[in-house]
Amino acid sequence: MTENHQEEAVAAITQADTLDGLQAVKTRYVGKSGLVTRELGALGKLPPKERKARGAQINAVRQAIDAALTERESTLKRTALDARLASEAIDVTLPGLPLPAGGLHPINRVYDDLTRIYERLGYAVIEGPEVEDEHHNFEALNVPWYHPARDLQDTFWLEDGRLLRTHTSPMQIRYMVDHEPALKIVVRGKVYRYEATDATHEAMFHQLEGLVVGDGISMADLKGTIAEMARGLYGPSAKVRFQPSYYPFTEPGADFAVWWDNPRGAVSGQPGKWLELGGCGMVHPNVFKAVDDLREAEGKPRVYEGKTGFAFGLGPERIAMLKYGIPDIRYFYANDPRVLGQFRGELG
Repeated sequence: MTENHQEEAVAAITQADTLDGLQAVKTRYVGKSGLVTRELGALGKLPPKERKARGAQINAVRQAIDAALTERESTLKRTALDARLASEAIDVTLPGLPLPAGGLHPINRVYDDLTRIYERLGYAVIEGPEVEDEHHNFEALNVPWYHPARDLQDTFWLEDGRLLRTHTSPMQIRYMVDHEPALKIVVRGKVYRYEATDATHEAMFHQLEGLVVGDGISMADLKGTIAEMARGLYGPSAKVRFQPSYYPFTEPGADFAVWWDNPRGAVSGQPGKWLELGGCGMVHPNVFKAVDDLREAEGKPRVYEGKTGFAFGLGPERIAMLKYGIPDIRYFYANDPRVLGQFRGELG
């Protein structure tokens, strides 16, 4: 190992124009099998008198090479950084790039329309857990153990015995347990049904549910509320139709529909039609009894037996499909920009 080797190494370091090239030079001279490393390993074969001087000479060469490597590495890194900054520089004086505008999802827009209507009528808007227990989801709502809705084909059951709620009605129970009448609430949120999907059915969808409890609440109050909602959605001339139906948590129960005036009726020859929107009814006395049982178990007074109230529920997907002409409920959840992009202007 001589000064010639040192000059040769420093020259190779200076000529390296990339970090990879510099690494190759470093490996050649001071790597595990490099020239300097081999020379240091051979010191043990020299006589003791020569070993010290030879070791000092090799170490001096190594120090010079290491210093040259450090300086060159710093220079190459600084040059690479300068090149990257230059290539990524942004001219802030240039006009901005046009970006696609987003918009509210059709379901959210319908939800907002509905909640604004009911907030104007004095309802509180609440939400609740999507994972429920069997008692709140079924038993407290007067759904007996033998009811078909409790079969596996309709419900997603969890391993711990709980379930994904099949409707938003459990929040009726939870809210009444924590609050005394009178009350007016609407509940919004996702619900889950274990069923095959098609153009009008999904395993996950949305509901909006209302509950009113007080003294002397009647079916006439329920009809007036649904009619006001219909006018809020479809204009002051909207008409509502009620038909008897069965729900275990209401007595009596009914389905309600709204008359839709087709804006293209003159062209299509169809002036309008009845749109089935949801179900409703007077709260079943057994539901009030179940609420008072839960309240009593928590040391609260029984305040619901003898009260009257009504409840109703509807699906925002159904309204959105009719309002925006969407033929398949699965389009709402496919995240396809070709579908959702059509609502930017109206929903933005």
